[in-house]
Order: sequence, then C-alpha cells, then structure tokens
Amino acid sequence: MHDDHTQDPAQDPAQDPAHDHHDERAHGPSERWKHDGVRVIPGDRLDANTAQTPGMFRQAAINAARVGAQKIWAGTVAIQPDAKTGVHHHGDLESVIYVVSGRARMRWGERLEYVAEAGPGDFIFVPPYVPHQEINASTDEPLHCVLVRSDNEAVVVNLPDVAAAEAPETVYWVDPIHKHP
Repeated sequence: MHDDHTQDPAQDPAQDPAHDHHDERAHGPSERWKHDGVRVIPGDRLDANTAQTPGMFRQAAINAARVGAQKIWAGTVAIQPDAKTGVHHHGDLESVIYVVSGRARMRWGERLEYVAEAGPGDFIFVPPYVPHQEINASTDEPLHCVLVRSDNEAVVVNLPDVAAAEAPETVYWVDPIHKHP
C-alpha cells in the first residue's frame, strides 16, 4: 500500500530507477530525446576499429561505443575479389547480410556441404551456431555488404579443423512462390 503522498514509480517515469534517460524536469519534455533519440551515422564516418580479415574491410556503424546500442550491431564489409573468411560461427547470435553490390557465395554445414549465392538486393540469414564461410564469388569485382547481428558482442568462433566437402550441394530457395530452377 502506498502513502497518499507517494506516487508509484511505475506510474511516474521520473521516479522510476529503470528510467535513466535525461530528467524531463531538467531538460523539458521537448528536449528529452534530443541527444538520446534517433542517430544518423554518415556513411563516410564508420568505425574501422573492429575485427578484420585479410581481403576484407569491416566498419561498424551501430554498436555500444558509437551510439549506445545494447542489442544490435550493424556495419559494412567490402570483400576483395576471390577473398573468403575462414569457417566460423557466431555463437547464439543471428546474423543478416544484405548484398549491396557484387556476388556473395555462402557455404555452410558441418563440412561446408551446402552452398548458395546472393546478389545485389538479396538478404542472407545465418542462424545461431551454423558453421559457415563467406566468399566473394567474383574473381574481378569487390563485394559490398551491410551486416547486422542480434547482439553487440563480437562473437566469432573460428572452426579451423572443419574439413570442407569437395563438391558442396547447391541449395535453392524453394517455396510455393519460388520454384526449383
């Protein structure tokens, strides 16, 4: 039971300890989100201080250090012709890759026995714990992608002992709308 002079913190955001944004009393309601609201990250101001792989150039756009993101990481990667990652997975994180330009080849599975390719405008989803390898399928054009992960942690578990299948099986997107080629 609450004292008649005490308001329930759940009903008053200014009194709620979980409400750690700027105090509206100090800044006024119109300024509440001025510095803690929407952020625009210019494309020419991405942060290259992130994990790098030979033949690839990653840059962070959205992370804890840059914008205070706690549940997501986003950035870009430029992959040189014929370059590829080692076999790895990202723990319990989900990943999305959006192909801006070029041709991406993804291999995945216990022995990289599956393969699919994606081009400009295509999205690639990588579920948690799936062993995979990202490859620029072109021998003469760079591959440019946008990356998004479901957490801010830089989880990469390298799997150097994976013996790759010699001829991976091509996997097509097949559903009632997309027929097998």
